[in-house]
Amino acid sequence: MNLIAIDIGNTNIKAAFFLNDEEKQLRSIGGYEAEIFLRLQETLAEFWDLVPLVKGAEEAVRDGVIVVSSVKPEWTEMVREAVHDELGQKALVIGEDIPLPIETATDDARQIGTDRLVTAAAAFSVVEDAVVVADFGTAVTIDLVDESGVFLGGTISPGFDLSMRAMKAGTARLPEVAMQKPKQAYGANTEEAMRAGVYWGAIGLLETICRKYAEELGKWPHVVLTGGAAALIHDDCDFVDSYVPNLAVRGIMIAYKKYLYEKADVAEHDSDAAENQ
Repeated sequence: MNLIAIDIGNTNIKAAFFLNDEEKQLRSIGGYEAEIFLRLQETLAEFWDLVPLVKGAEEAVRDGVIVVSSVKPEWTEMVREAVHDELGQKALVIGEDIPLPIETATDDARQIGTDRLVTAAAAFSVVEDAVVVADFGTAVTIDLVDESGVFLGGTISPGFDLSMRAMKAGTARLPEVAMQKPKQAYGANTEEAMRAGVYWGAIGLLETICRKYAEELGKWPHVVLTGGAAALIHDDCDFVDSYVPNLAVRGIMIAYKKYLYEKADVAEHDSDAAENQ
């Protein structure tokens, strides 16, 4: 399958090109909004040119599809327009054009960010057992899927940059500090103390929540770490089983393939029913 996966986050966009189910290109696009969409248009045009033509077609038609997962509705519409205007294609949006890829036991699955659901579906498709997916981005989400593949829910907390900005905004004297790995467990100055607090606090949060999930399940689940900020902490998370930086774009591919399989099953069932009438 040839697919362009677009993962729209709160602050940036990731785009991946899959050729015959294999990831060939990946771009992370950030910056000012106008810059993001200019670069996205360029990336879409470049990726779409890599999609093979349909063999035997009378006209030049690309054998590919563009699928979007988004947590930012206003950007979703801009991406739809970019895909239509630049490529003459329709972007398929998970949760709208494509069903959610995983069963949930939550109060309202429509209120859950599709990024959380596609990463959970991707993780379970590999682990095939209870799994925790910790996604470190603008926010930190730590989600639990049970051994039957049901998304049970999770936690949401501020990411590194949000935490740093909140301390600056909510206090009289704490400075604006760029997040980076602290030199040691304690800070010998204010900046390092802030970094150490946020850094080790995030690792402690993840380990504690995984332990609480394990108590609920009766066993320790497989723990997967992902997200743009996960690279900062994964070396100090010895309780994490897998580190997959770009799990969301893989989850988009899985969501679309599941949709196709289920649609084919329905069509086969309807055909069999018609033959038996």
